[in-house]
Amino acid sequence: MKLSFKGKSAIVTGASGGMGLEISKELSKNNIHVLMLDLQSPSKEFLLKNKNCHFKKVDVINFKKMKTYIDGFYKKQKSIDYLINTTGVLWFNKDVSAVNINSDIWDKVFKINLKSMMYLSKIVVPLMKKNKFGSMVHISSIDALSGDDKPQDAYGASKAAMIRLSKSFAIQFASNNIRSNIILPGPIETPMQIRWKKNPKTKKNLEKFIPLNRVGKPEDISNTSVFLLSDQANYITGTEIIVDGGLTSKP
Repeated sequence: MKLSFKGKSAIVTGASGGMGLEISKELSKNNIHVLMLDLQSPSKEFLLKNKNCHFKKVDVINFKKMKTYIDGFYKKQKSIDYLINTTGVLWFNKDVSAVNINSDIWDKVFKINLKSMMYLSKIVVPLMKKNKFGSMVHISSIDALSGDDKPQDAYGASKAAMIRLSKSFAIQFASNNIRSNIILPGPIETPMQIRWKKNPKTKKNLEKFIPLNRVGKPEDISNTSVFLLSDQANYITGTEIIVDGGLTSKP
């Protein structure tokens, strides 16, 4: 099945991370102009290879700066058709049980993971409404679905809240032909998972518990994201898709 796209422009946040880079690359291949937003810059080689990608360095909790860049991109492209929100932080050593966590860490995780989603909606949804078209894909996590005896409670709670917010967007803006869906990845091999490089046995042990016997790749999330944005998914909104190799289906 060849995917087709009504829109021609996209915003990707967390764009220099593993998933964000893959999504930006795939959109660029489909002749979609991509504004990549992140605190980290992609490589010069990436931007040279992917001519439709334009990068701006910004902190997603800096509303004013983010709005300036997105409004500038909108003026140039005449529309904002897609939003792919891959922003997220997971601090293994600092994000612990809510009983023990430093409240400043809790607040910071919620700002980056959840408040940024609210900021993006304030900026992007009015622009989508102008053209009566839009599709949003947000990246949550399977951590949103269950508890853990070794928890990252701020991460899991913020990612759970993202699911509720995405569903709310889907209902609020369906009459404007704006869709909102959310992906819940399982373990994915991205730069965030430095612990696997330090201790490859951890990754091997984890893979034994995953029914498909491997951790995910950024491409697995990119493929799902790009499908959800495409015209072929134009009757899908307000839902969540789990991409975890079968992990959450286990008894």
